[in-house]
Amino acid sequence: MPKTIIITGANGNLGTAVVKKFLDQDYKVIAVDHSGSHLGFADRHPNFELHGIELTDEAECKTFVNEAIGLYGNIDCAVLLAGGFEMGGIDTTDTAQLRKMFTLNFETAYHLARPLFQHMLQNGYGRLVLTGARPGLNLEEGTNKIAYALSKSLLFNLAEILNKEAKGKNVTVSVIAPSTIDTKPNRDSMPDAKFENWVKPEAIADVLSFICSDSGNVLRESIYKVYNNA
Repeated sequence: MPKTIIITGANGNLGTAVVKKFLDQDYKVIAVDHSGSHLGFADRHPNFELHGIELTDEAECKTFVNEAIGLYGNIDCAVLLAGGFEMGGIDTTDTAQLRKMFTLNFETAYHLARPLFQHMLQNGYGRLVLTGARPGLNLEEGTNKIAYALSKSLLFNLAEILNKEAKGKNVTVSVIAPSTIDTKPNRDSMPDAKFENWVKPEAIADVLSFICSDSGNVLRESIYKVYNNA
């Protein structure tokens, strides 16, 4: 029986690669994107469905998870990719920007992670993956992106707390921390960079696939520094 996975941020540059990877691995993919925009390559796939969920709405997220559980029984894995980015050092970062990044990067993950983690504990199995960032792990790299770095750092703390609660159970919470991802928008904004040093979305998708695979069952309390040579 195929595993069922929830993937947020499904229509982004990373999300599309991740959706494709898990469909190729015969997962049932429940994709989430706030825009509800279609993914052309996946729309007619029998194991794919797309939901336009507002991840900043906690009640809507809880309803979505409960409905998915009711429909499929078990949610085996969840990869929470949705988030946002803004530059800004201490001189320009006000409370409004902090709140914006906190909402986009932490609350959107927490609103799904909370009910999914409880469901996985109850079932005795689950793989939950959060999307951190290099500046969130190494805060000294966040001097020119303070709100972003601080909001991402909370995801590492959340994973640590949840893994403590799940210790001894077959439920894990992992965090991926990519460096610069090789996407067209990043290439356009940094045309003089060494693109070959960046990490490709497909490489991140491979890491996520391993985390959720049977081969990844021995992993615990994992943080994946997906940096390539950046």
